[in-house]
Amino acid sequence: VSFLQNIGVGFGNDLNAYTSFDETVYMLPIPTDKPGNLEKGFQVLEDWAHNVTYLDEDIESERAIILEESRLGKGAQDRMFRQTYPHLFAGSKYADRLPIGVDSIIKNFKPDAIRRFYKDWYRPDLMAVIVVGDVPAATAEALVKKHFSGLVNPASPRSRTATDVPAYTANSAKVVTDKEATGYSVSLAYSAFPAIQAVTIGQYKDELVKGIFTSLLNQRLRELTQKENPPFLYGYGYFNSYARGYDQFNAVAGIATADVAKKGLAVLMEEVEKAKRFGFTQSELDRAKMNMLASMEKAYNEREKNESGNYVAEYIRNFLEHEPIPGIAVEYDYYKALVPQITLADVNGISKLLQKTPEFFVSMSGPESDKLPTEQDLISTAVSVASRTDITPYEEKAIATKLLNKEPVPGKIIKETTDAKLGTKTWNLSNGTTVTIKKTDFKDDEIQLGARRFGGTSNYSVGDKYNAAYALGVVNAMGFGDFSPTDMQKVMSGKTASAGAALTATTDGFSGSSSVKDLETMLQLLYLKATSPRVDEALFKSYIQRNKSQLQFILADPQTSFIDTLVKTFYNNSPLTPIAVPKPEYFDKVDMNRALEIYKERFGNAHGMNFAFVGSFDEAKLKPLVEKYIGGLPSVKKNFNYKDNGLRPIKGTKTLNVYKGQAEKSLILEIMNVEMPYSDDMALRVEAVKEVLNIRIIEELREKIQGIYGGGISIDVNKYPYQNYSSFIQLPTGPDKIDTLLKAMNSEIESIKLKGPSKENLDKVKMQWIESRRTAMKQNGTWLNYILTSKLENKNVDLFLNYEKYVNALTTQSVQDAAKKIFSGNNKVTAVLRPEKK
Repeated sequence: VSFLQNIGVGFGNDLNAYTSFDETVYMLPIPTDKPGNLEKGFQVLEDWAHNVTYLDEDIESERAIILEESRLGKGAQDRMFRQTYPHLFAGSKYADRLPIGVDSIIKNFKPDAIRRFYKDWYRPDLMAVIVVGDVPAATAEALVKKHFSGLVNPASPRSRTATDVPAYTANSAKVVTDKEATGYSVSLAYSAFPAIQAVTIGQYKDELVKGIFTSLLNQRLRELTQKENPPFLYGYGYFNSYARGYDQFNAVAGIATADVAKKGLAVLMEEVEKAKRFGFTQSELDRAKMNMLASMEKAYNEREKNESGNYVAEYIRNFLEHEPIPGIAVEYDYYKALVPQITLADVNGISKLLQKTPEFFVSMSGPESDKLPTEQDLISTAVSVASRTDITPYEEKAIATKLLNKEPVPGKIIKETTDAKLGTKTWNLSNGTTVTIKKTDFKDDEIQLGARRFGGTSNYSVGDKYNAAYALGVVNAMGFGDFSPTDMQKVMSGKTASAGAALTATTDGFSGSSSVKDLETMLQLLYLKATSPRVDEALFKSYIQRNKSQLQFILADPQTSFIDTLVKTFYNNSPLTPIAVPKPEYFDKVDMNRALEIYKERFGNAHGMNFAFVGSFDEAKLKPLVEKYIGGLPSVKKNFNYKDNGLRPIKGTKTLNVYKGQAEKSLILEIMNVEMPYSDDMALRVEAVKEVLNIRIIEELREKIQGIYGGGISIDVNKYPYQNYSSFIQLPTGPDKIDTLLKAMNSEIESIKLKGPSKENLDKVKMQWIESRRTAMKQNGTWLNYILTSKLENKNVDLFLNYEKYVNALTTQSVQDAAKKIFSGNNKVTAVLRPEKK
């Protein structure tokens, strides 16, 4: 790990691995800018493949870390799922155990057991090495041969057999509850069936058809959630299975309370039955086909700029699941040839997959209640719906086809300036807005839009706290112009474009993205959402009711309740305390008309808004569109700014102990705050403090003390509404390790204050930053964010363009000085979540 960190590979973010039921995958990104890195990376892979020593002391030290990983997953969802999944996979080996294993075995297995497993299963006939990136194919092939051709299969290898998943022999159900559950859901699973791998053109088309079936069903389920009294809070269906080589249709719905479980299941089943019996409409199919073609067209257009990780994922599926990899150009040709041929009969025929094995397993999970249905109630409800004769076909209303009813009156560009250093051009428009453009070739078919000015929710008093906080949610739920959210999805079919408002405590803004050909559509969306928020009282009530229902049990989760208590304590229970955990009663305080008014105040007047475009646009085509859709935005001269409402953290130090939760798990959270002048230099040094401490947390708290699996420290550098630095430490652990970890964490903070970081660890941080920065500077989002930020702040252009110079200038002394300052304050809350007392 230390070697990899030294060449710029971050632990956890870059260097990682996962194990599922059927495979283990190791991921190792290697910077190729320095000779020797690739060779050493291959050596690491080879060592993992067949040279691990598995010394007794190493196994014993790792045992505690794996138990901490297991502990992280414990809670209500885990307890309920462990009761449900044996029924989901009834009759199969998958029902016996989850990949994380059993704690008693992790605690007590003999070292020889893991050595035997490694010897039996880490062998070349079960392995694949995938290499993607900036390396010649011949070089990669030579390195694979050098490091892996010497691996030898056992003389008598253990047989790796596929596990069968038998079809259900009868309808069954399971109801599980937990007092810490935060919501109810019902799930319907039909029998699993052997998956057919798409190795022919016909089978490839079948997979496309199956995707259309689920997308159309899910569109209908989303529509139902937007009713004034929705039958469920969310609903979706999908084909998938935990089991390799099998497919399975599942449908899930979130429901408000235990007493409406049967109704929610009935409506979910009714929609599935409706699709099975009557299929879909031609207009639904046409929209789905347009979306599929648009998505594949964008992927094809970006084929020369595809990320390495996307190739890796596809090659992994090829090895594990035998998924063909004809290449994006060939697949795009398949799409263009096959998608237009897909008929309603094709899509409606998918329901035959559900009719082959009609038996099902239905489950319900949620908080404890005396109004729960019985398992027989669930079975009877599902069977009853399946036998109903009064189910009618889906009916679709006509919708408008144009986003804008009235074209904007264009403004004019009154001034143009260029910035040679950044390679940008800025237009000042007649309505008081500015637009900065940066043409790039990072992506071939991507344009990103952003806009920002000072303002935000800080301008509103306590009486408007919830109206301001949920103004965007309210307006987005009601829609824009002639379109409800559902209708908007339909009219946008086949378009690769999005745009919407963005609101923080101190800024107003917009964001958006599009393909090259849908640039105007993105700008039409921007104009529509700035000028035409829609009033729909039924959709408003649906939004309020859904949120209240989803949040009614949220504080039953121990960690959520703990975080809520901590944030309130940190801000001394001020009524201005930021909303960390939304609660049902907050939505009772939201007034539709006032929320709409706040939205209009923040976005209905474009004066002073700074827009930016970054990506592969044609400037000659962009310019008149900017004048029309941005220059045409309503504008009245006004000074927009944020407001410092005086909210500050608690003074002094405070310790908080919360006893909540059944599981033997704890969470240490510590927040520290210090008011201190902002500078770009200090922000960089503070970031180094954070990264060095995270290395030490891995080295000491994870590897040496074996007290955590994951955790760390983050530090926020805030310039507005007042200048301050806030650090946040998060250490999930066991109750028996709390005092040890608190002492160790405090020791690390004191050490960096008194001695500074080691040169070795600071060098690791520098290498990771430099590698990350090289990637980031080839991303449109990096440039967009800098342009927007620099319009509001006096940013150091040289730091942005010559980042590596400033990083290399960091010294152990300068980082130590920063640590002394940010950890010098007395404003600190140390909070510990412990299991409830028994």
